[in-house]
Formats: sequence, C-alpha cells, structure tokens
Amino acid sequence: MRRPSWLERRSEGPLRRVALLPLAAAAWLYAAVAWLHRLVYRVGLRHPTRLGCRVVSIGNLLVGGSGKTPTAAWLAAELRRRGHKVALASRGHGRRDREPVRVVSDGRFLHATSEQAGDEPLLLAAHAPGVPVLVARNRAWAGLRAISAFGAEVLLLDDGFQHHRLARDVEIVLFDGAGLGNGCILPRGPLREPLGALRYADAIGVVDGPLPAEDEARLKRLAPGALRFAARRRPAWLRPLGGGAAASPSSLAGVEVGMLAGIARPEGLRRTLEALGARVIRERVFPDHHRYRPADVTDLDRHGGVWVTTEKDALKLPATWMAGMRVLVLGIELEVEAPERLLDWLEARLR
Repeated sequence: MRRPSWLERRSEGPLRRVALLPLAAAAWLYAAVAWLHRLVYRVGLRHPTRLGCRVVSIGNLLVGGSGKTPTAAWLAAELRRRGHKVALASRGHGRRDREPVRVVSDGRFLHATSEQAGDEPLLLAAHAPGVPVLVARNRAWAGLRAISAFGAEVLLLDDGFQHHRLARDVEIVLFDGAGLGNGCILPRGPLREPLGALRYADAIGVVDGPLPAEDEARLKRLAPGALRFAARRRPAWLRPLGGGAAASPSSLAGVEVGMLAGIARPEGLRRTLEALGARVIRERVFPDHHRYRPADVTDLDRHGGVWVTTEKDALKLPATWMAGMRVLVLGIELEVEAPERLLDWLEARLR
C-alpha cells in the first residue's frame, strides 16, 4: 500500500511544480480563509463563547489520524481518576442526526448509535468509562449540556484546534511519526492551516514518533515554549467481531491475514499487523468514516482465512453480515511517556 504523496517530503522538478499550480492556488486560498477565520476571533471581531468550566482542546494541523481520539479519551480517564468532573465533546463527523446536541454516553450507558453519533464518540465512550460524551456541531452547546446535566468542571474537545467558536484554556496539538508531509496546505498538502498557528499551542504531542529531524526542528522554532510529550498506540487485544474472549495480539505471529479498514491512514494498521508478525496477504480498504454496506463484506469468505479490522470499523460492521467468517477486532491502547508529568502540568494550567 502506497502512502499518499502529500505525506512524503520529496524534491519536485519544475514540470511537477507547474502541473500542480492549480492546487497551489487553491491551497493559497484555503490558507487565507483559515488564517482569517482564526484572526477574527483573535482580534475580537467575533467573540468565542466562554463556558463556566475549563476547556481543553486536543487537535492537530494535519488531516487524517494523529491520535486525537485516543489521547482525548486517555486524558479524560486520567483526569477523572484524579477527581475531576470531566466530559468529552466531539463534532461527531459523519453522523446522521439533526439533534443540535446528543448525549452519546452518560458515563455508564450508551444512548446513541454510530449513525446518530459518528465513529469517534463511541470510541471515546469505550476508552473513557465513567466520562459523559456529547456531540454537537457547535461544541459550546455540548459544553453547556455537559455542565447542566453532569456538572462538568473540565470539557475536553476531540479535534478542537480549529473550532474557534468556543474559548479554550489549554491547546494541545498532536502529530504522528509521519510528520508534516510536504508541508503544504490543503489541497496541495495535508495541512489544515498555516504552520504559524502552532504559536498558539500550549503543548505538542507526538504519537508513534519520532518525527523526521527537519520537522522536529520546525516545531521547536515555531512553538519553543510548548510542553512536549510523546505517546504510542499499542495493540492491546484481539476479539471476535461478534463478541467473545479476548486474545493476545501476539497470537497473530506467523498468521496470514486480510486487512479490513475504513480509516484515515490504513498503512498504519498494516505496519502494526506486520510488527506483530502477521503476513498481510489481502486488503479491503475504504475511505475514512466509510459507512459500510453488506455488499462491502459479503464476499470476504471467498478467500477464507482470518480478517482483522479496527475498533472504529467494528462499530459499523454487524456480525450478522459475516456469519461464518473469522473476523477479529484489534484493540489499541495509548501509552504516554512520563504520564504524571503531563497530567501535573495540565492540572496546573487548569488551576
């Protein structure tokens, strides 16, 4: 599987640069709009909503997965363990629900399906037990509901760095080991906004790093005062799609598997499976947030063998569609280096 070209930093000849001029022009326009959107809130032309609780944003500068959801869930669970009343808020990308605010989980029970909530909110609920999870296009509305219904003292935003309508007390920006790619703005590259926005980051985390040396130097130059931390996504368990006893991911060693995924960076799942010793001999890959249909998977048994999918995909794959097939779900947990240092810093900022 080939990585998207914009995630690769490589030299470009004159002909390629000329061929990409239309994308470069579109990227300039996209960057200008993103810069203006941030500016109108920074200079007070528009005023963000200030909630009666502390707000922590976990976001990124690049499209695709960089560990935002597992990091938000980990922080929520750890802050709860330290005695804080915490809630999680997500936009609920891809949800099919007209409710302005929906409570996905009250901390004990789920109250929404993936169609009503989107993919990430259900993952947040699974990895942060005891923490209420809410979705709303305007995260300020989710925050108000979290305060009134659950007495939230801290609201964590999953993917909130570009959500300027809500005032934040702490900005955490994440990158993964892929780095900054070609360093260009959408659609010429993977950046959501100019790198100068990093000056507003209070902390920068690298998930599954390290970063390429050139990108590391750029981050240090652009955000010299930001706290730095590192984390990695660790395979934690394997479980049959229809439910059952969990097994160790190491049981995949030497096994020929198929890979079933609809995530932002499926090459990451391939690397994980290969690191566990599995041999990936088949792939069924869909775009991120893909809404599965029976036709997408009913012929998997044509090849037989074992198929492995992600927790995010499993939320949208009824086991009845694949009766008789062996489909395993790979669970991932986040491991943060020096976790108490990060949590102590965050608590100090929240005070």
